[in-house]
Amino acid sequence: MINTKIYKSVHSLAEKLMEADKNDDKATFDSLYAELKSVCTDNENTDKDHPEQWGTLADFTEDLEEALAGYDKAMEKAVAIKAKDHMSSIAFSMATLQIELGQTDAAIKNLQEAKVNANKIDDKELKADIDNLLETLRVDE
Repeated sequence: MINTKIYKSVHSLAEKLMEADKNDDKATFDSLYAELKSVCTDNENTDKDHPEQWGTLADFTEDLEEALAGYDKAMEKAVAIKAKDHMSSIAFSMATLQIELGQTDAAIKNLQEAKVNANKIDDKELKADIDNLLETLRVDE
Protein backbone atom coordinates (compact mmCIF):
# COMPACT_ATOMS: atom_id res chain seq x y z
CA MET A 1 0.00 0.00 0.00
CA ILE A 2 1.39 3.37 -1.00
CA ASN A 3 1.75 6.00 1.72
CA THR A 4 -1.26 8.37 1.40
CA LYS A 5 0.85 11.52 1.67
CA ILE A 6 3.20 10.29 -1.07
CA TYR A 7 0.28 9.16 -3.25
CA LYS A 8 -1.30 12.63 -3.01
CA SER A 9 2.04 14.29 -3.74
CA VAL A 10 2.73 12.07 -6.78
CA HIS A 11 -0.86 12.48 -8.04
CA SER A 12 -0.70 16.27 -7.64
CA LEU A 13 2.66 16.43 -9.44
CA ALA A 14 1.27 14.26 -12.26
CA GLU A 15 -1.69 16.62 -12.72
CA LYS A 16 0.61 19.65 -12.76
CA LEU A 17 2.97 17.91 -15.22
CA MET A 18 0.06 17.19 -17.58
CA GLU A 19 -1.03 20.83 -17.36
CA ALA A 20 2.49 22.11 -18.04
CA ASP A 21 2.82 19.73 -20.99
CA LYS A 22 -0.57 20.81 -22.38
CA ASN A 23 0.54 24.46 -22.12
CA ASP A 24 3.96 23.72 -23.68
CA ASP A 25 5.54 25.16 -20.52
CA LYS A 26 8.89 23.36 -20.67
CA ALA A 27 10.45 25.22 -17.72
CA THR A 28 7.59 24.32 -15.36
CA PHE A 29 7.48 20.76 -16.72
CA ASP A 30 11.22 20.30 -16.09
CA SER A 31 10.94 21.73 -12.59
CA LEU A 32 7.99 19.48 -11.69
CA TYR A 33 9.71 16.46 -13.24
CA ALA A 34 12.79 17.11 -11.08
CA GLU A 35 10.53 17.33 -8.03
CA LEU A 36 8.85 14.01 -8.89
CA LYS A 37 12.22 12.37 -9.48
CA SER A 38 13.36 13.64 -6.09
CA VAL A 39 10.30 12.08 -4.40
CA CYS A 40 11.20 8.76 -6.01
CA THR A 41 14.88 8.82 -5.13
CA ASP A 42 14.25 10.11 -1.60
CA ASN A 43 11.90 7.20 -0.92
CA GLU A 44 13.89 4.54 -2.74
CA ASN A 45 14.59 1.47 -0.61
CA THR A 46 12.57 2.85 2.31
CA ASP A 47 9.18 1.70 3.55
CA LYS A 48 7.74 4.55 1.44
CA ASP A 49 9.11 3.10 -1.82
CA HIS A 50 6.29 2.07 -4.19
CA PRO A 51 5.96 1.13 -7.87
CA GLU A 52 3.34 3.83 -8.47
CA GLN A 53 5.80 6.68 -7.97
CA TRP A 54 8.34 5.07 -10.33
CA GLY A 55 5.68 4.30 -12.94
CA THR A 56 4.46 7.89 -12.78
CA LEU A 57 8.01 9.15 -13.23
CA ALA A 58 8.43 6.88 -16.26
CA ASP A 59 5.11 8.15 -17.66
CA PHE A 60 6.58 11.65 -17.84
CA THR A 61 10.09 10.70 -18.98
CA GLU A 62 10.53 12.07 -22.49
CA ASP A 63 13.43 9.85 -23.59
CA LEU A 64 11.87 6.48 -24.48
CA GLU A 65 14.87 4.36 -23.45
CA GLU A 66 15.08 6.20 -20.12
CA ALA A 67 11.33 5.75 -19.64
CA LEU A 68 11.72 1.99 -20.23
CA ALA A 69 14.41 1.90 -17.54
CA GLY A 70 12.00 3.70 -15.21
CA TYR A 71 9.27 1.16 -15.92
CA ASP A 72 11.81 -1.62 -15.26
CA LYS A 73 12.44 -0.13 -11.82
CA ALA A 74 8.68 0.20 -11.21
CA MET A 75 8.25 -3.44 -12.24
CA GLU A 76 10.93 -4.58 -9.78
CA LYS A 77 9.07 -2.75 -7.00
CA ALA A 78 5.70 -4.21 -8.11
CA VAL A 79 7.07 -7.76 -8.25
CA ALA A 80 8.60 -7.34 -4.80
CA ILE A 81 5.20 -6.53 -3.28
CA LYS A 82 3.30 -8.90 -5.61
CA ALA A 83 1.08 -6.07 -6.89
CA LYS A 84 -0.60 -7.73 -9.89
CA ASP A 85 -2.46 -4.53 -10.86
CA HIS A 86 0.78 -2.57 -11.07
CA MET A 87 2.61 -5.47 -12.74
CA SER A 88 0.04 -5.64 -15.53
CA SER A 89 -0.24 -1.87 -16.10
CA ILE A 90 3.54 -1.37 -16.04
CA ALA A 91 4.07 -4.23 -18.52
CA PHE A 92 1.41 -2.68 -20.78
CA SER A 93 3.13 0.73 -20.61
CA MET A 94 6.48 -0.87 -21.36
CA ALA A 95 5.01 -2.68 -24.36
CA THR A 96 3.62 0.53 -25.85
CA LEU A 97 7.08 2.13 -25.65
CA GLN A 98 8.74 -0.99 -27.05
CA ILE A 99 6.38 -0.86 -30.04
CA GLU A 100 7.43 2.77 -30.65
CA LEU A 101 11.07 1.66 -30.47
CA GLY A 102 10.46 -1.23 -32.89
CA GLN A 103 11.05 -3.87 -30.19
CA THR A 104 8.02 -5.98 -31.16
CA ASP A 105 9.20 -9.27 -29.63
CA ALA A 106 9.87 -7.61 -26.27
CA ALA A 107 6.48 -5.87 -26.48
CA ILE A 108 4.68 -9.17 -27.12
CA LYS A 109 6.50 -10.77 -24.17
CA ASN A 110 5.48 -7.88 -21.88
CA LEU A 111 1.88 -8.01 -23.10
CA GLN A 112 1.72 -11.76 -22.48
CA GLU A 113 3.00 -11.20 -18.92
CA ALA A 114 0.56 -8.31 -18.50
CA LYS A 115 -2.29 -10.58 -19.59
CA VAL A 116 -1.34 -13.26 -17.05
CA ASN A 117 -1.12 -10.71 -14.23
CA ALA A 118 -4.35 -9.01 -15.33
CA ASN A 119 -6.25 -12.26 -14.78
CA LYS A 120 -6.03 -11.51 -11.06
CA ILE A 121 -7.35 -7.92 -11.20
CA ASP A 122 -10.72 -6.21 -11.76
CA ASP A 123 -9.66 -3.57 -14.33
CA LYS A 124 -11.65 -4.70 -17.38
CA GLU A 125 -10.49 -1.73 -19.47
CA LEU A 126 -6.81 -2.61 -18.97
CA LYS A 127 -7.54 -6.25 -19.79
CA ALA A 128 -9.24 -5.18 -23.04
CA ASP A 129 -6.35 -2.82 -23.92
CA ILE A 130 -3.84 -5.63 -23.37
CA ASP A 131 -5.85 -8.07 -25.50
CA ASN A 132 -6.37 -5.53 -28.29
CA LEU A 133 -2.71 -4.53 -28.47
CA LEU A 134 -1.59 -8.15 -28.36
CA GLU A 135 -4.00 -8.95 -31.19
CA THR A 136 -2.72 -6.11 -33.40
CA LEU A 137 0.88 -7.22 -32.88
CA ARG A 138 0.08 -10.81 -33.73
CA VAL A 139 -1.73 -9.68 -36.90
CA ASP A 140 1.32 -7.64 -37.96
CA GLU A 141 3.67 -10.62 -37.69
